Order: sequence, then C-alpha cells, then structure tokens
Amino acid sequence: MFQLRVPVFGAKTEEIAMRKPLLFASIVVLIAIAASYTPGPAAQESVAPDAKNAVKPTPQTRARAKEIYTTDCALCHGENGDGKTDVAKGMGLSLGDWTNAKTLASRPDGELFNSIRNGKGKMPPEAAGRAKNHEVWSLIQYIHSLASKEEPAAAPAPATAN
Repeated sequence: MFQLRVPVFGAKTEEIAMRKPLLFASIVVLIAIAASYTPGPAAQESVAPDAKNAVKPTPQTRARAKEIYTTDCALCHGENGDGKTDVAKGMGLSLGDWTNAKTLASRPDGELFNSIRNGKGKMPPEAAGRAKNHEVWSLIQYIHSLASKEEPAAAPAPATAN
C-alpha cells in the first residue's frame, strides 16, 4: 500500500500519523462552513423618491407586469390589489387597498420603485434577477391600473314620444 511520507522537521512519523485525523477534521469543518455560507441580499439600485416612471406601456410590458404581480405580489396584496388576504392577516399586516386610487395618490413612483426593489418591513425585495428595472416600473403602472375607476354617471334614458 502506498503511504505518503511528508518530512516534518523535528517530528517523528508517529506524531505525523496522529495529526492526520486532526488535519482531516479541520478541512471538513472549513468546507462545511464555506458550504453553509449564504450572503445576504445584495443592495439593489435605488432611485430618487420623486423619480418619474418613464417606461412606455406596451401590451408586452403590461402582460409581463401582470405576470410578475401574479407571481410575486398577489399572495399578500391580493389578485385585485385590495390587500385583504389571509397571508397578510396571518402576518399581522394591514396593506393598502390599491383598488382605491387615493391609496397611491400620495406615494410617488420612485418611492414605490424603492419599496419594490429593496423591500420594506416584512415585504421582501424584488431581486434584480427576477425583474429588471424597467419591469419594476411596468409593475408600478400595473399597480396603478388596479385602482377602481369611477363609473361615469348613466346617461338619462331618452324620452319616449307619447
């Protein structure tokens, strides 16, 4: 059988043989620590809170925004954006009702962008790998579209000739 002999100055062969298990265990521990390391989320891009949304909506960007919303947002904020979900209640959250235009009226798009991109409170960030910046801007447009539009007053019925 092949045996590795490493000369260590002043050490006897028996001492080296005794150190091998310690060396092996140290390597295993270091590998385990390195494998279990998970870095925190990288800081995402932020914009000025009063930044304006410059993305031009297209049918494709609207469809992608709806897809992102359905996958990443609707669980807590609701399919229709009213914020009344079991998940939100279970987490003790009172989310804004985006079906009411007044809810978002005081929140600039840049502030919404930063909340989506970087997270806020218990809301996790929308990682850049899941949505590019222009997709986050489109998502903001989609969120605005959830607001109920007031129904125009019904036109009076035409008078009938008697």
